Amino acid sequence: MIRVVLFDLDGVIRHFDPAHAADIEQRHGLEAGTLEGIAFAQPLIDDVTTGRISRADWMRRVGALVGSAAAAEEWGSQSPVVDEELLELSDEIRAVGLRTAVLTNGTDTIHAEIAAMGIGNRFDAVFNSADIGYVKPDIRAFGHVLDALGVWAEDVFFTDDSASKLVGADALSIRTHRFEGVAGLRRQLIQAGVAVTEPERVRR
Repeated sequence: MIRVVLFDLDGVIRHFDPAHAADIEQRHGLEAGTLEGIAFAQPLIDDVTTGRISRADWMRRVGALVGSAAAAEEWGSQSPVVDEELLELSDEIRAVGLRTAVLTNGTDTIHAEIAAMGIGNRFDAVFNSADIGYVKPDIRAFGHVLDALGVWAEDVFFTDDSASKLVGADALSIRTHRFEGVAGLRRQLIQAGVAVTEPERVRR
């Protein structure tokens, strides 16, 4: 029986507009995809998401590598859009007696970002790889969540927009779903026995 629904953060709960990043690169004379390509390259991305360096250090290094501190700073300060439909689903899951939580490959500022978005009270817990020291799909990241919540793997349903991040959860027999939209997630939760409303009946 599912007792906890675990959500990824970026690409599930909050979203960044790729057109904004492209605009930043164009204005700073950078080729499209340069900032993301460097920021998310190894070993830099692992260093920041496991807490070995701070987010501020990460942005400074990205700026140095692209040759524009201003571009990196602007890219790093983009404002996300929160998926209100997803938040409503989290509320509904909690209303039927289950817990919801977030597991993100994040930096040392994730908790401040969650607070700034005003969504901390919409989940029972937020787990950040920079605090844990391991990133998804490492099974140790998922093991940390299970231990902290006091549940077994079979008690948890995990959704992430990246198929590669599901691998560690699958290895532990956590039920997983690749997120492509709230309607599809609702259907998968219902199949898993979670008593949420069918997407066709959700009022908008």
